[in-house]
Amino acid sequence: MKRRILSILLTAAMAVTLLAGCGSDGNKDEGKSESADGKVTLKVFSNLPDRKNGQGLVEQMIIDEYMKENENVNIEVEALDEEAYKTKFKAYSMEGMPDVVSIWGQPSFLDEVLEAGVLAELDESDYSDYGFISGSLEGFKKDGKLYGLPRNTDVAAFYYNEKMFKDNKWEVPATYDELLDLAKTIKDAGIIPLAMDGGDGWPMAVYLSDILYKLAGSDYASIVSEAVSSGDFTNENFVKATELLKKTADAGLFQNGYDSQDYGTAQNLFTNGQAAMFYMGSWEASMALNEDIPEEVRTNIRMFTMPVIDGGKGTAADIAAWNGGGYGVSANSEVKEEAIKFLNYMYQKDKLSKYGWENGVGMSAQDQTEYMTGDETELQMQFVDAVNDAASVSGTPVNDCGPSSFKTSIESQIQNVSNGSISVEDFLATIGKECK
Repeated sequence: MKRRILSILLTAAMAVTLLAGCGSDGNKDEGKSESADGKVTLKVFSNLPDRKNGQGLVEQMIIDEYMKENENVNIEVEALDEEAYKTKFKAYSMEGMPDVVSIWGQPSFLDEVLEAGVLAELDESDYSDYGFISGSLEGFKKDGKLYGLPRNTDVAAFYYNEKMFKDNKWEVPATYDELLDLAKTIKDAGIIPLAMDGGDGWPMAVYLSDILYKLAGSDYASIVSEAVSSGDFTNENFVKATELLKKTADAGLFQNGYDSQDYGTAQNLFTNGQAAMFYMGSWEASMALNEDIPEEVRTNIRMFTMPVIDGGKGTAADIAAWNGGGYGVSANSEVKEEAIKFLNYMYQKDKLSKYGWENGVGMSAQDQTEYMTGDETELQMQFVDAVNDAASVSGTPVNDCGPSSFKTSIESQIQNVSNGSISVEDFLATIGKECK
């Protein structure tokens, strides 16, 4: 495989840095200690609660190996799902941060975190030979200084049950109109067309961003940047994208009650065979290896990216992708040296990136080509091919391109505009107010 497989993605990093944070204040950190006998306790705060599958499994494997190789170190893990994690992260920012924490290299999260001064600066030269894809570190920087490391290269996708499609003679849609027609056909067959996590808000905001990218093409980054900086979301592409989202919900693509159902509920509808499709990121590629999922479903999970939209500038080769989650170290950790040592251990080439690939966990922000054996799942290789064939990538989803108040607003209001509770105009005006 060529190194280009993932290198194209980090034009996305240019969009990750649409906005910049400012200032830095210290905070008091308590409860971390190194005992007199040299024993060290590291506290890791993670957004990966499932420690038996996917990225949580990979993270735990590395933690266990580190403790085995460093017998004086005990690592305590606190892991919460993403929404609960971010809520508690805010509390820790005031009370004292754990030593190593999950972070996101996106303005909506990182700007305020850096302004609060809770993350330690890292020495970028330490990572010159770690195989990070060109540009992938940019979203974790401020004023040229590095404060975290990216874990993922994320791609938005429609997961689908290939056997169900073949049994019913359904075709993978090439256009958005075909997708909506397919939704009606699937629904008429008594099956949920697509399971959507509408309750959390952010997956639908990613979906809206995906539509916007297909409409705006290469203008996406400038349109988003201008809207966020001015608070004016009346650009015709934003209007069209939001109208199409509502049309999609009206057409019945999503399940009944999608606007109040969470991640786990939506995923279970798909993995239990009740839904033909599931919209989520490439980090769920490990479903193909998860033996808790019925074999008939697990072995038939495939993906496609957002179909082209009539009149849109984006082509099939323009895909929604970005560098998202990663890790940082507490600025006030009392065992900061050990915390950075552990962070660097995680990112050694034969650790996070290698184990992630071997366990089918999407794609890393580090080059993974040397780990390809030919035994990868078809789902894994579909993501690789999608990225390798991409002409361009979107960068950060819209909801993560502004201040946290904007993120909260768009993720709490997007259900209402999709189900018709508020108008498209009111939705765009409401989210714009949070940028001013």
